[in-house]
Amino acid sequence: MTSNIGVMREVQGLKDIDVTGKRVLIRVDFNVPMDSHNNISDDRRIRMALPTINYCIDHNACSITLVTHFGRPKNGYEEEYSLKHIVKRLERLLHRRVEFIDNFETSRDEIATCSLERVFLLENIRFHDGEKKNSKELSEKLSSICDIYVNDAFGTSHREHASTYGITEFVDTKVAGFLMLKEIEAFGKALEEPIRPIALVVGGAKISTKITLLKSVLDKIDKLIIGGAMSNTFLKALGYDMQNSLYEDSFIDTALDIMKQAREKGVKLYLPVDLVTTNNLDNPIDIQIVPAQDILDEFMAVDIGPATVKLFSEAIGLSNTIIWNGPMGIYEVDKFSRGTNKIANAIADTYAYTIVGGGDTADAVEKAREVENFSFISTGGGASLELLEGKILPGFARLDRKEENN
Repeated sequence: MTSNIGVMREVQGLKDIDVTGKRVLIRVDFNVPMDSHNNISDDRRIRMALPTINYCIDHNACSITLVTHFGRPKNGYEEEYSLKHIVKRLERLLHRRVEFIDNFETSRDEIATCSLERVFLLENIRFHDGEKKNSKELSEKLSSICDIYVNDAFGTSHREHASTYGITEFVDTKVAGFLMLKEIEAFGKALEEPIRPIALVVGGAKISTKITLLKSVLDKIDKLIIGGAMSNTFLKALGYDMQNSLYEDSFIDTALDIMKQAREKGVKLYLPVDLVTTNNLDNPIDIQIVPAQDILDEFMAVDIGPATVKLFSEAIGLSNTIIWNGPMGIYEVDKFSRGTNKIANAIADTYAYTIVGGGDTADAVEKAREVENFSFISTGGGASLELLEGKILPGFARLDRKEENN
């Protein structure tokens, strides 16, 4: 039986088609972090799209239109989410002029005209109400300005939006960009032909957002390492008094079920044995490291402790494939970032095949200065989770397949 990753690996890429003289629309993911002065603090997602854009330029596409979202605008145009703040960085990275189109509706005829080497960047596609609704009208409008559709936005490939899914109904040639193919190959290597043992390291805030992942992945992995606030729910399920720690009371039974399934499937499950705790998150002066079952009254868990770091690191060190999604604590606060940093160091120090999924985890790896020591850092959080859950991502579902041309 063909797996979900196997199906997605069979989509056509840019090298399977000829873009010469064609109008190409590329769905990119330029949803980059920005400070209060509209300065980009991390341009990784823009840089990851450059190979696809440059390939189309080098192979004489007659025009290239870039489409992306940025942030989460609620009611049409919002200044803070305008892509005009991204243009200069994009031009600097591409080494060429980029024409910013602030009004797609009035500029459609100009964009649709074939004019060699012009690169357009459309204003934030989420300013259009029809984007998230997968509007047929918006999908058709986008398709009218291109001959070829290229999806290179892995970070939004789990969304059925107009620019990632609906447009494919109206374009004859639709393929994956280099980043999309790179992402699917990386996860394919980890899940389809892995070197065992495989460890999944999971953190973050809530078990509710990763239930499907935890249940579906147990058949594929050998070790499940759980940290972050998510582990609090499991510890609560074991009968520990978690005091003021964040946990999900309604998912206690779910945690118990996952632990039961792990035992039945022979998956080794690791939970924190000690925790860094405080009684005041806003002003953390009193910080205590305690056994997981002995949290002080009115204290809360904010990071894994040193004994847990050692336990997790030993399990990680004896793994040959490691997938990490979610920090081990409130890593944004320096005082509570040590556990996450140590796990980043431990994974980076292995000779395993290592993948990071999720924006927070990628950010944590960056802060730990270990980016170069990971095999692959995914640009997708929700997309990587759904991929691990065994789903076929909508961003791949309607792209042309290699077998169709055989």
